[in-house]
Amino acid sequence: MSEDAPVYIAPYDQDWPKRFEAERQLLADAIGAWLVAGSIEHIGSTAIPGLDAKPVIDMMAGVESLDGSRAALPVLERHQYCYAPYRSEVMHWLCKPSPAQRTHHLHLVPLGSRLWIEQLAFRDYLRTHPDVALEYAALKRRLAEAHRHDREEYTNAKAPFVQRVLAEAVRQS
Repeated sequence: MSEDAPVYIAPYDQDWPKRFEAERQLLADAIGAWLVAGSIEHIGSTAIPGLDAKPVIDMMAGVESLDGSRAALPVLERHQYCYAPYRSEVMHWLCKPSPAQRTHHLHLVPLGSRLWIEQLAFRDYLRTHPDVALEYAALKRRLAEAHRHDREEYTNAKAPFVQRVLAEAVRQS
């Protein structure tokens, strides 16, 4: 996606949870038939109170299977979501309204899968360990500066930190 928006880290915005909730309701109404028990989670940095983040609301919706939820993609398109085959072996990934101007990311993920469990473990660990969240914010600011126009490299460069936090979260659970 050469037209990707640059990586930009913004100070925490107290409206992010409200923006998630409004979009969660829209999604529940639009794709409720594909959701397992109505499961839509606020994930990513905007889900961590006080954490600086890319100002994009990340959401994860629990589905039975990737094949079974493929029919939800055209429905989501009618709500301005753009599908991209990113990590398609573990999720359906979409952004809204376009790769160049993102307000929301949506991950359709099989409920209970490894990705589902890891996303929630990472979020919950940062929510309960503010010192680690501050370390993550500093790392993200450095990486956003270094990889402003390469989202993939920005994400890849965060991987060692994420893996370290996940290992600690699993150890403590």
